[in-house]
Amino acid sequence: MTLTEKLLARSSGKAHVRPGDNVWVNVDVLMTHDVCGPGTIGVFKREFGQDAKVWDRNKVVIIPDHYIFTSDSMSNRNVDILRDFVKEQDIPYFYDVIDDPNGHWKFDASRGQEKKQFGTHYTGVCHTTLPWKGHLRPGEVLFGTDSHTCMAGAFNQFATGIGNTDAGFILGTGKLLIKVPETMRFYLEGDLPPGVMAKDLILHVIGDIGFDGATYRAMQWEGPGISALNIDDRMTIANMAIEAGGKNGIFPCDQQTLDYVNERVKENGTKSEFTPVEVDADQSFAYDKTFDLSKLEPTVACHPDPGNRKLARELNGVSLDRAYIGSCTGGKTSDFLAFAEIVRGKSVKIDTFGVPATTKVVEELKTTRWNGQSVWEVLQSAGVHMTENASCAACLGGPIDSFGRLNTPMKCISATNRNFPGRMGNKESQVYLASPYTVAASALTGKITDPREYLS
Repeated sequence: MTLTEKLLARSSGKAHVRPGDNVWVNVDVLMTHDVCGPGTIGVFKREFGQDAKVWDRNKVVIIPDHYIFTSDSMSNRNVDILRDFVKEQDIPYFYDVIDDPNGHWKFDASRGQEKKQFGTHYTGVCHTTLPWKGHLRPGEVLFGTDSHTCMAGAFNQFATGIGNTDAGFILGTGKLLIKVPETMRFYLEGDLPPGVMAKDLILHVIGDIGFDGATYRAMQWEGPGISALNIDDRMTIANMAIEAGGKNGIFPCDQQTLDYVNERVKENGTKSEFTPVEVDADQSFAYDKTFDLSKLEPTVACHPDPGNRKLARELNGVSLDRAYIGSCTGGKTSDFLAFAEIVRGKSVKIDTFGVPATTKVVEELKTTRWNGQSVWEVLQSAGVHMTENASCAACLGGPIDSFGRLNTPMKCISATNRNFPGRMGNKESQVYLASPYTVAASALTGKITDPREYLS
């Protein structure tokens, strides 16, 4: 069996499954956030009763992160709905914006968007919080009310996004009926050359198969090239499986995976027992192709979808209005370090916004020093508008006062993961997806730029 088939067989108590089988899987973790959480809670209470209890309070993780730092009163209210439910159900894993369990969240616009407005428990983007806080373990099944839940496949999990109805059902039963997907294998060889990042790889692959080329299929990553990809790289790649229509993305478990997971479950006191699934010698794939990492170049996904692939050097004349770095895909510490490597000692030419994925990223950028200057200071000195309020921010548009939102028609190059019309705000805007290297180089010139020009 493939990795996905082995996971779904194990979690459904079967010896073997094949693509097309419908199986009831037992859920290890359910995640929801402020946008879908209230609707999920509503479904749960409607179907199981106002006084019903969730199937396992220790397997529910609730992370406000999407529409947080906004004056929109309904968005603020959503966080309060989550808090009330957490108190009612005695759920331990809730990463609240405020510290008062009986309080109410209200964003203070008078303090501005750039300075900290959160309490000690707040973490930021759900998909980067889950691994940081020790909620992802190899061999488990994760469902989340967000399409980019597939990012957890970097940790040898079956992880996929679901809607509020399915999530409400899981809250009551801990199970979900799943059709076993076919598997596509992407076999990696070689090493990424200088100036090329994991984002370039996944954009290249999506351009190769199309933004619907993996519809309801598992994207399995294998080969000797995997060892050259660190955990952040794998998260970037798995995150964007959904941008090709994929049901999930998944990586084998290796020593890097084990070291990362063991450190974080120990640090957070979460469940430490897990059993990875290993790659079988004999597997059957719906698609199987080898990619040589050494042949890749800086790549851009052009408007209007993630499959509209071009090389950065082919777009050298495309002028830009804005650059943006952030999100679960592009807001990790390693992403900002790559970005800072390019802009260090220089000045951006266009409005450039930086939104760390988590509060931990904020801390690391402020404590990591280069020749006496923090990386945070390097970015600000280059003219990047940085916010301490880690969140999804403008990645998915959001309320009109979201940090970095495209409120007028403009061209933006972004390290985020989706560029359909209206994704980052104004529906007439054009969003170009690229690696942090390429976004940084383009911010310096005001046009799409091959970052290799700025790397020695």
